[in-house]
Amino acid sequence: MTLMDRFALFQPLDFVALGMIFFFWAAIGWRVEHPSAKHLSTTRIMAGYRQEWMRQMVTRDPRIFDSQVLGTLRQGTTFFASTSVIAIGGTLAVIGNAERLAGVAADITLMDHPTIVWELKLMVLTLFLTNAFLKFVWANRLFGYCAVLMAAVPNDPSDPDAFKRAEQAAQINITGARSFTRGLRSMYFALASAAWLAGPIALMLASLFTVTVIWRREFASHSRKILLNP
Repeated sequence: MTLMDRFALFQPLDFVALGMIFFFWAAIGWRVEHPSAKHLSTTRIMAGYRQEWMRQMVTRDPRIFDSQVLGTLRQGTTFFASTSVIAIGGTLAVIGNAERLAGVAADITLMDHPTIVWELKLMVLTLFLTNAFLKFVWANRLFGYCAVLMAAVPNDPSDPDAFKRAEQAAQINITGARSFTRGLRSMYFALASAAWLAGPIALMLASLFTVTVIWRREFASHSRKILLNP
């Protein structure tokens, strides 16, 4: 079976739905990281708090509290990276046994497709999960860099390098948090892509629901209002 023959197994609506989920994934990611100055996202608001954290760290003695907070952040990235690996392994196992999946899916959706169709649909899910894993691993690494920079901040607040090092640590921390957030978004859309097994309409609805949930959490959540409260 050639590549064109495999494409012919899908309906035009399948390609529309697939383009829709990738568009939403890229669009909401760009909007979260590049919000308007008048309506900041929760991620950008938290970036300001991370900078304030590092400024406060300069005068905090001892700095055990700061190391504990950073350790908690690294534990979060480790947990989600491990979860992504397990999910990837499970998805690949299902792909390797796609005949059973095809039978179950045919009973649910009343659509009799060749096995390759279900395998390709699961590959999209695997793609999102793989991206999430890479983002979580990089976030963990960046938080490790941040820990080293925090240790390099002089204990004397009057040292000319103290706040410079603290700002470097803050920027690395923000970058790590951004990578972590990207990983979470990929996991959200990985769950949405699983709806494709039920058909292109289900994928469209799942994509729309996912982007709405992310938008609300970033721009209209109660926690965002608390963060903005002076």
